[in-house]
Amino acid sequence: MTETLPSMGVDLFDVDRLHLTEGEEPPLSPAEETARDRVWDKAVQANTFLFDGPVVACAGLEWKEPRTLALSWVRVTYRHYALRRVPGATALPSLFVNVVQPTADGRVLAARMSPSTAAPGRWQLPGGSVEPPQPGEVLDESGLAGQAARELVEELGVIAPAEALKLWAVTRGENGSVGLTYLAPALPEPVVRAAFAAASAAERAQGREPELDDIALVGSPQELLGLPGPHADYLEPIVRRFTGGR
Repeated sequence: MTETLPSMGVDLFDVDRLHLTEGEEPPLSPAEETARDRVWDKAVQANTFLFDGPVVACAGLEWKEPRTLALSWVRVTYRHYALRRVPGATALPSLFVNVVQPTADGRVLAARMSPSTAAPGRWQLPGGSVEPPQPGEVLDESGLAGQAARELVEELGVIAPAEALKLWAVTRGENGSVGLTYLAPALPEPVVRAAFAAASAAERAQGREPELDDIALVGSPQELLGLPGPHADYLEPIVRRFTGGR
């Protein structure tokens, strides 16, 4: 894995461009595969909502020129991250997109994960794991922005075209996980709340639990302290940057 970025705490980088290259998942020994599957099966027994769908992991990061980041990615499934709990095994860092959804008065939306998710009760930005491209397609900057836009409408009910989302930061935190953070156009608070309520109601009408069960609007890192429960490690640095630390 190419590594030219610092890795202390939660890192936040300004990035204007991404260069994306597909790589191959590192091979596992039979013993590692068996241990991984054992950990995954146990996790599914504890939470039957987990599924082993296809996702993208980060295989390497490297600066090519100022504010241009080369990112190598590989196709895995969620099962791959069970390797984090296998002694001696190495799991690739996860790769995800998330969105800063501001309100017109300069606050940032934080969202709480539902009890049925892999991170119940965690406050974070709307977003999700990057998915691999379909056969014949490529994973590029426009595709990533499209995935961020899809997460926004699925989780919040907020419709924003991919071209309206700006790559605003790249974060790296726990387990080396890499987050691509996009900035959405600001909206009035009533519009955001109405969209979230409608999206949640539509999910429940289909017999499904929404992925997010609450939202909050925060105007400073200090206001995050009023949100009980775990927080995504990137949330405070992102809020601090957007609000200027006030």
